[in-house]
Amino acid sequence: MTPPETATIATSSPRRAWLAGLALALGGAVLFSTKAVVAKLLYRYHIDAVTLIAFRMLFSLPVFAGVALWKMRSGPPLSAADRWRITGLGLLGYYLSSTLDFLGLQYVSVGLERLILFLTPTFVLAITALFLRRRIAPAEWCALALSYCGIALVFLHDLAGGGADTLFGALLVLGAALSYAFYLLGTGEMVRRVGSLRLVAYAMCVSSAACLLQFFLLRPASLLLQPLPVLGLSLVNGVFCTIFPVFMTMAAVGRIGAPAASQAGMVGPVSTLFLGALLLGEPITAVQLLGTGLVLAGITLLSLKK
Repeated sequence: MTPPETATIATSSPRRAWLAGLALALGGAVLFSTKAVVAKLLYRYHIDAVTLIAFRMLFSLPVFAGVALWKMRSGPPLSAADRWRITGLGLLGYYLSSTLDFLGLQYVSVGLERLILFLTPTFVLAITALFLRRRIAPAEWCALALSYCGIALVFLHDLAGGGADTLFGALLVLGAALSYAFYLLGTGEMVRRVGSLRLVAYAMCVSSAACLLQFFLLRPASLLLQPLPVLGLSLVNGVFCTIFPVFMTMAAVGRIGAPAASQAGMVGPVSTLFLGALLLGEPITAVQLLGTGLVLAGITLLSLKK
């Protein structure tokens, strides 16, 4: 017969693991969303998006390169076709998406940026419906309608104060979300064959190389000499807003599964809204809260349907 103490420990151990996974998912979502706030703070020092991205990758590349080398030695060799696919995915999902995102952040609020990026699952659904002939169920149509109504509310609210700049910035961030949606669609088979950690490490190395090459082609190397606040914020951007959330989210998925981790990630837009108000002085209005609620409701419905 099992002693009561042993049964209690056995019961609480999975619960502790689940709570730890949930905490990792929540923390990763908040940290990843904070990159928009950090970018806005960096723009106050009159650096541009190309320089900002270069510093982000400079600080995060050593860790991802180390993981890539570790996986290269411990895992089976990649085929030539897989190398080309990973290169394409790295350029699409992290280089192009990040570049468009940070360019757009020069023109839109962090709240609107995060909400647009949060529509990525709806773009994945739309792309599969258009190109893979997948039928969209009624519940999914409802989820799409809720999400896009929420975005329309926040966009129109910001457009009244920003004009053409807001429209241009929103289109850039929309391009980032679409780019990342195509990246997600392309990773399905690769994750099964290569492994998620190995794929992310390789793709981030490709993206880092592209971002740094872009910087040295478009900007003078002297721009790497920046004041201490820029270097400090860039370190935060590279380590706490890039490296930590990537590995925290992967650890969370391992503990609680992808669906629960995805649900926890919904704290991202809300945290960005309040961090923007706290650190940037961006106002929080009833329209923004309503729009954010509609987007979150739509994504929740979509994830529950899946």
